[in-house]
Amino acid sequence: MADSQSNARLRADAGAPRSGVIHVRTRLTADFTVVANALAQRRGSAVTVGVAVYILSLPSGSPVTIAALCAHFTEGEILISRALRELEAAGYLERRRERMPSGQIRTRTYFYDVPGGTPEPDPDGPPDPEPDGPPDPPRPSKRPVADETPAEEPSVALTEADPQAVAVLASLRHADPRLVLSEREAVRLAPAVTAWLAAGVTAAQITRTLTTGLPDRFLTRPAGLLAFRLRETPLPAPPPPEPVARPSVLPLQTCDGCDRAFRAPHPGHCRDCRVTMPTAA
Repeated sequence: MADSQSNARLRADAGAPRSGVIHVRTRLTADFTVVANALAQRRGSAVTVGVAVYILSLPSGSPVTIAALCAHFTEGEILISRALRELEAAGYLERRRERMPSGQIRTRTYFYDVPGGTPEPDPDGPPDPEPDGPPDPPRPSKRPVADETPAEEPSVALTEADPQAVAVLASLRHADPRLVLSEREAVRLAPAVTAWLAAGVTAAQITRTLTTGLPDRFLTRPAGLLAFRLRETPLPAPPPPEPVARPSVLPLQTCDGCDRAFRAPHPGHCRDCRVTMPTAA
């Protein structure tokens, strides 16, 4: 009698899908971040989702400026800036101008687990101030991140920036009307332009380098594109120095009197022979 063969699946395959991903779950008790499916499965740019998840995994107070994010990711400033704008438009990221007890106005960045969620105390945030201190602003549902530059600083820094570099940046709009910069953007770009000027590059060369071959449509602020060109473009060679005019050398002549060689524009007598020659009556 032949052995009966079972068509039943093995227990390990029970409930497994016929195609697609099969998750191998590991129960985590530390060093993990809870991410809403609406964010993790958000359609569109993978960079935007990656930046959002990275920000959610950071402790409160961590810097999330474009420079800090570019130092972590391999993507450049343009893609990171676009991702932050998409998160802000979707309601995950919020920037607030708040007055500090010292009177300064700072722009603080808040990140929400779920857009429009009810603010609640952040378990990872700093302790509440004393009752007699100034009240804190309402906190969002997850993590407020590090403070950004005070609002008064750009105007102060503009007076300290290289005026020639600022003038070069301000004149770019004449070459391309889209290249309109704010004061803060001009202050941020001025040191790179100053370095180009110190290397001997003229203002006209800088303008030509920054405005030639621009795309038809900007995907980010003009300052981001200009910063990329200033950072990645090798310094243009300075113009060659003006040739120094050298005095013309007179040809050699043979003296008609003593056969001595002397320099003169025309044949004749040397100086000594001219001195000793009798004077004509």
